[in-house]
Amino acid sequence: MNHVPVLAAVTGLTVEVGGHVLVDGVSLRILPGTVTALVGASGSGKTTTGLALLGEYPAGATVTGEVRVPGAPVGYVPQHPAAVLNPARRTGALLYDLARQQVRELPRRERRAAAAERVTRALADAQLDDGDALARRFPHQLSGGQQQRAVLAQALLLGARVVVADEPTTGQDALTKRRVVGELAALAARGIAVVLLSHDLDVVRELADEVLVMRAGRVVEQGAARAVLDAPTHPWTKELLAEPRSIPYADPGRAGAEVLTVGGLVARHRNGGAREPVLRVDRLALRGGECLAVLGRSGSGKTTLARCLAGLHRDHSGEILLGGTALPRSLRERSREQLAAVQYVFQDARAAFDEHRPVLDQVARTATRLRGTPTREAAREARQILGDLGLDESLVRRPPAGLSGGELQRAALARALLARPRVLICDEITSGLDPVTRRSLLDLLAALIRRSEGLSLVLITHDIDTAAPATRVAVLDGGRVVEEGPRDQVLTAPQHPFTAELIDASRGRGAPAGP
Repeated sequence: MNHVPVLAAVTGLTVEVGGHVLVDGVSLRILPGTVTALVGASGSGKTTTGLALLGEYPAGATVTGEVRVPGAPVGYVPQHPAAVLNPARRTGALLYDLARQQVRELPRRERRAAAAERVTRALADAQLDDGDALARRFPHQLSGGQQQRAVLAQALLLGARVVVADEPTTGQDALTKRRVVGELAALAARGIAVVLLSHDLDVVRELADEVLVMRAGRVVEQGAARAVLDAPTHPWTKELLAEPRSIPYADPGRAGAEVLTVGGLVARHRNGGAREPVLRVDRLALRGGECLAVLGRSGSGKTTLARCLAGLHRDHSGEILLGGTALPRSLRERSREQLAAVQYVFQDARAAFDEHRPVLDQVARTATRLRGTPTREAAREARQILGDLGLDESLVRRPPAGLSGGELQRAALARALLARPRVLICDEITSGLDPVTRRSLLDLLAALIRRSEGLSLVLITHDIDTAAPATRVAVLDGGRVVEEGPRDQVLTAPQHPFTAELIDASRGRGAPAGP
């Protein structure tokens, strides 16, 4: 291996901000055509280490150690690619800007065609199907996967030999994950090194040549992927690799009468001046004390359905009944009792909190606003439920920035529960969490359903392991419920081809999917 060039090397990297060590003595070597995976919980130092390869560090950071990148520039594909795409410019605009800089030495009459050829090649290398057409669209007109590939095309156009991919499969369904795996494998096959920052251990297992397991800024285990993943030696690695939960969220024998019923629902989104149907549900019901998992890929209509139930999407027809009584379409038209009865926990917990106010105050406000609880009593109830969810008072007196993603998700759950709802809607609440935090949160949900009289759960998810312990499963595709029934029936003997494809992809049997 000595003759293989090292594209990048990190030696003894330590990054400290305000006395807090983010990365502690990390070392790694990156070789052509390899996939190096950094895995660990949120806050473990993965992203700080990955960004160090680009020479980027948090503001005010003290950095020691050495980062060497002797060759071509390092490309970066962030977890949320829309954040680095200019919403006011067409997707291809920056690509053409970059390409024109690269052909300035050519005669003027040859530059236009040469730049266009470079952009077309970069889009093809990023596996952006119909890339020339997509380059004419604005970022908001692309799916998340297409945005991701557009950012990758920018890196490839700049000649990147190392690409840092930060949580590229977070929030993606099994079919889209297969596509991402194919893209990253294709990069490695072309000799480009991939540094994969991920908590998705199935993707890591499929792609990685080397794995570094990080915790609290340190590498606790490092080695060949097969050795680390098949025979871990460190207790933290073993905990990360533990099997997902399989105990049912709810007791099937306790299911009561229908508490929430959807009939003839047609939801629409505006596209320019037109209102286009994006979701049609003939009938769907949730019974008291049960968990209904709504499963599907991105864009299938899962979140639109959840938002209709919660009164957050009013452009729909049909009916939504709570205990046999019609719920108004808009949140603003629902009574205080109706607002309390149907509570929504968002996927992005951080965006659901006011960044300037202590978390405790925001949680307590729910009891005051929806149940008329006096301020002092509301604060006491908030402290109690936050404590039950593992968040002590010193932590929740901080603003949201002082809590991790997993802690904020628990706080969001506490806020919803303080309303004492009949129906709790959880929208992809585990998609950005590491396996340990995910299992802990799902165990909490199961305990809440089992000990709360009549509480029902609608669990919106793209992940089959998360859906598997539900009482019943509804599968959405293309804005329609294509299959619905008891979880054992749907997930072990699916009747619809899409359900079977989704299950096969989650088990690694499917071919990479299209966009």
